[in-house]
Amino acid sequence: MSNESINGNEQKGFYKLSWLQRIGFGAGDLAQNLIFQVICTYLLFFYTDIYGLTPSAVAVMFLVGNVANVIWDPIVGALIDKSNPRYGKYRSYLLYVGIPLSGFAILCFYNGFAPSLIYAYVTYIAMQLLYTFINVPYGALNSSLTRDTNEITILTSVRMFMANLGGLAVNSGLPLFIALLVGAPSDSLPKDSSAWFTTMTIYAIVGFCLLVFCFTQCKERVVMDKKDTEDVKVSDLWMEFLRNRPLRIIAFFFITAFAMMSVGNAAGAYFVNSNLHGTAEQLSMFMALGSIPAFIFMPFVPAIKRMVGKKNMFYIFLSAAIIGMAMLYFISKAETPNMTLIYIAQFIKSTGVIVATGYMWALVPEVISYGEYTSGRRISGIVNALTGLFFKAGMTFGSIVGPAVLGFVGYNSEVIEQTPLAEEGILWLVCVIPAVLLLLGMFIISKYELEDDVIDKINKEIEERSK
Repeated sequence: MSNESINGNEQKGFYKLSWLQRIGFGAGDLAQNLIFQVICTYLLFFYTDIYGLTPSAVAVMFLVGNVANVIWDPIVGALIDKSNPRYGKYRSYLLYVGIPLSGFAILCFYNGFAPSLIYAYVTYIAMQLLYTFINVPYGALNSSLTRDTNEITILTSVRMFMANLGGLAVNSGLPLFIALLVGAPSDSLPKDSSAWFTTMTIYAIVGFCLLVFCFTQCKERVVMDKKDTEDVKVSDLWMEFLRNRPLRIIAFFFITAFAMMSVGNAAGAYFVNSNLHGTAEQLSMFMALGSIPAFIFMPFVPAIKRMVGKKNMFYIFLSAAIIGMAMLYFISKAETPNMTLIYIAQFIKSTGVIVATGYMWALVPEVISYGEYTSGRRISGIVNALTGLFFKAGMTFGSIVGPAVLGFVGYNSEVIEQTPLAEEGILWLVCVIPAVLLLLGMFIISKYELEDDVIDKINKEIEERSK
């Protein structure tokens, strides 16, 4: 094990980070959200209502893109673990891949070839494959900074705080920015293609600058020696999955969590536009409430975890999310839905989702350490490729379910007033299907067994072995 020498009272491997380093690491997730969150939240709407594709055509394209990622992720994970680029094992990719990722994200929102399916396929799949080359090493970067579980909890809280800052800029800021560009701030979400392209360009450029900032502030200090990763291969991913039970548990939790977010987030614009007949400002507020709770609750996650334990924290906040979804469903059924109550329900739902799905990233370094403890190899790239594979499996489910349901219920992109069946289908996407997935997630996380005292003991034993 390669560990940089330390000073002061730090124990080898259990490094404390400065606030600038924590914020620098979090900037990487802020950057990814400014780029990829736009894709996740608004690309379906862009394709159906602006680019001119049918929901069924988009569903097939999203399926093909995500299946390609299932093949791609293990290859990327093994390559990252085997390679040792000049500027760092993991952080180098923030520079190398940041530019082409930003470029293809912008091209996804270019309407010049509409409604060409070939153009949509090429740009969407290229963007997906490039995103893997950012997301996998960025996830592995977390576990290379320190072994300290308290530090990782703080690091994850900062990361999620900044990720939701990006989510706020996308979910709330994007509708307002587009409306401002077209000079129609009081209308429903505008469908001006040039405004969408300009907005994505600005978001992508800012995102790349933040990736560079993340690169400058992260220092990898807990990584395997080169000789220990020379024989890493793609099949190691499946071997690690089979023998690492905690990894299997969080992998399946990632599937349910990201399926829930993928289904619900992509339906938000349809929900406000069609079910609530809302304005761009109301859509902006509704989507903002999907991120605002992070700024209130994420700083307190370390203290909440100490008070109730990690499992109880999951149970409490996942239950809050389900309650919020139930409230959204019944409030929106009124003849004239009360927007204040809608906002309250969205806040409750988002609080539960943000804390639970935010803290789950702190479990990834734990299962990496568990794998190192049992096998002697810290294959962070492989583990993050696995978690990436499973969260993309969840996103694949969501990306198929959304357009499939819209197609089944007869959603018509040419009108605002939808049929009762179409409105009910949108409600299922926003409330019912995500709530069912969260119930499944609660059952899965109940099987996770790496409590803090267990993982602390494992990390200390690993460091003792390396002396």
